Formats: sequence, structure tokens, C-alpha cells
Amino acid sequence: MMLDSASLRVAFGVIALTLLVLFYLVTFRQTRSAYSAWWCAALGLFLFGSTAFLLDGTSQQVWANPLGNTLLVAGTTSVWSAARSLRTSRAQWWQLALAPALTAVASTLDHPATNDWSGGPVFLALMSLMIGLASRELWLLKPDDSRVHRPLAVVSGLLAAYYFCRWLAFLTESPTGPVFRTYFGSVPTTLLTMALLVVVSFSMAALSYEQLTKDLNDRATRDGLTGVLNRTTFLTLAAADLRRLRLTRAPALLVLADLDHFKAINDRYGHPAGDLVLQAFAAACTATVRSTDLVGRYGGEEFILYLPGVDPDRAESLARDISRRFAARNPPENVRYPTVSYGIASNNSGTADLRTMIASADSALYRAKATGRNRTARDT
Repeated sequence: MMLDSASLRVAFGVIALTLLVLFYLVTFRQTRSAYSAWWCAALGLFLFGSTAFLLDGTSQQVWANPLGNTLLVAGTTSVWSAARSLRTSRAQWWQLALAPALTAVASTLDHPATNDWSGGPVFLALMSLMIGLASRELWLLKPDDSRVHRPLAVVSGLLAAYYFCRWLAFLTESPTGPVFRTYFGSVPTTLLTMALLVVVSFSMAALSYEQLTKDLNDRATRDGLTGVLNRTTFLTLAAADLRRLRLTRAPALLVLADLDHFKAINDRYGHPAGDLVLQAFAAACTATVRSTDLVGRYGGEEFILYLPGVDPDRAESLARDISRRFAARNPPENVRYPTVSYGIASNNSGTADLRTMIASADSALYRAKATGRNRTARDT
């Protein structure tokens, strides 16, 4: 029995609708994660895009085929945005609209009333590109962030490669060629996509729950305004590492950083401007330190850094780098960034505990402010 593309598209639509309902009810409503929201959007776009293709070969294909192409590319764009939400900030609106808009224009201008494959080269190229970008985002996730991202990245990469080969076959022999019809036509593509959609959806649910768990953990351990460690988490992690270093008598430094005359910024420009200044300084800190260092918000405009294996000269150099990065960032309108004072304390080759180091760093910070601010002082 021959499988026709219309029947497969109906089956694909039923599967997409079922997965959308299940994913929304079981996953999105429980997690409310950005990842699950984007994945629901992708399933909906795939559903309506596949439905539009059912009008192929009728008088309505003049608008149905371009619409189907556009919705499917928009679906893969949603998949990319979902993967991106796991690793980086949300995509800009123009990044989400660009690929679907190009597909719509190419499909509309390529005689859709008579050309079943109107805009085919652009459609296939963008499908490959967006799925490939989603694969890249999943692959770049840190191993600690997810347990299932690497298999998903591989599957997405293989699907992107399939669409790339489909695009090449389209260009070299047209959609009526034997190779394209056998391996890359509507029937084999729909079968492959249906199988992958079912398999991948279960992993997508796992990723949604992992994202929810990560968000909850971040809220518990991170400062809500600046994104660096909150005071409690910083003190816990730093104390634990100091106990580890005590066995080997390895050096470590603690740095207290205080934004000079910060209250004047809040009084003159308002607390929203002050919040932006704090965020800018936190970003300068995290961009300067190593992955093994700790950065936390100690309170108000005061930040704390823990630097294992660092000597005082290197700590002073790092403080200068932070101040330089901070001053180079774009400030809020009409606001001048304040200078920063630093106090540095060592663990005396593993003999000092965290409480002693904080007291010493605080004393050094007081001297830095008393002698003119915008400078670094060491404990004595």
C-alpha cells in the first residue's frame, strides 16, 4: 500500500495536536518555564503549518503553501528560541521574525498558484539553519545544567543535516528527481519528522522540569537584582573551600568592594538608576574573575569576592581590572558611575577562617575609604 502525503500530514497533525495538549496540560501548566512555553508554540505552529499543506493542489494553494512554509519555519524558530532560553537570554523580536518573514516573501513571490514548491530553496535552507542553531544551543549547555541535552543536540543536528541534504537535492535535481522523491520528498520527510517528534517530546518534558529546578535553585542561591551569589550562599561556599585549603595550607584572598558615594546616586537619580549601577558592577566582576572564584553581594552596594590560589598583587590587579570594566560599561542616561574602594585580606596560608578574613578585609576597606576612596588597601 502506498502512503500518500495528505494522509501522512493528517496523521502528523493529529500527533502534533495530541502532543500539544499533553505538553500544555502536563508540562507547561506545572513548570511555567520559558522552554516549555516555546515548545508549546512550536507544536502549535507545526500543527497549523501541516494543516495548511492539505490544501496543496487546490485553488487555495496560492495562499496555503506560503502560509504552511512560513508556519513551519516559525515552528523551528520557536524550537531554537526554546533551546536558547536554557542557556542565554531571550531572543529579540527581530531574530524571531526574520526567518519566517524571509520564507513568506520567497514563497509568495515564487508563483504559489502553480508552483507546489514555491519558495522551496529558501524554506529548506532556513529549516536546516534554524534546527542547526537549536542543536548548537543544546550542545553548548553545561553538563551540570541538563542530563538529556547532548542526545537532543545530536538528534537535532542529524535533522538539520537531513534538511541540508534535502536542500542540496532540491537544487541539483529539482523536487521531481528520483533521489529527491525517494529520500527527501514529502512522504519520507513527514514519516521521519513524526517519529522524531514523538521521541523528542519526552526529552523536552525532562528539559522543562530541569529548567524549573535550575530556576528554583538560582532563586535560592542568587541575588535577585545582580545575579551574583547571595550572601548566605557565598559564605557557605567560601567557608567550605577554605576548609579544603587548610589541609594543604594553600593561599586564598577575600576582597570586599564598596561603591563610593552610592547613596548619592539613589538620592539624585532614583533607585532604578542605582539598581542599574549595581547590576553593571556585578557584571564587571563576573566578567573579570575566573570560573573557580566566587562573587557575591554582601549587602547594599557592597560586594565580596573569594579568590583561591591568588597572591595580593594579583588581587590588586584584578580589582583594577574590575574598576576599568565597570567604568567602560554604558551608564544609565545622565548617570556617572561611582568609583570603587577595595579591601583585601588573606587566609595566611590556610590558618585564618572566613570570619577572620571578612573582619580583616572590612578593616582594609575602611582604610581605603578613609584615605581618599577609589583605591585598594590590604590587611596588615
